Amino acid sequence: MRPSRRLTSALALLIVLLVGGGIAFLATTDLSPPLKTLEKVLPDERFPR
Repeated sequence: MRPSRRLTSALALLIVLLVGGGIAFLATTDLSPPLKTLEKVLPDERFPR
């Protein structure tokens, strides 16, 4: 095997492992957004009559 072909194969394998690990991480992690009540007072001047 030529050195350049071995390097290309190693990089391709590394990319596949990183993508697979990222998918596994996202599939097993609970990524729920933080829940917080937001109340904002809007001035009456912003709403024309």
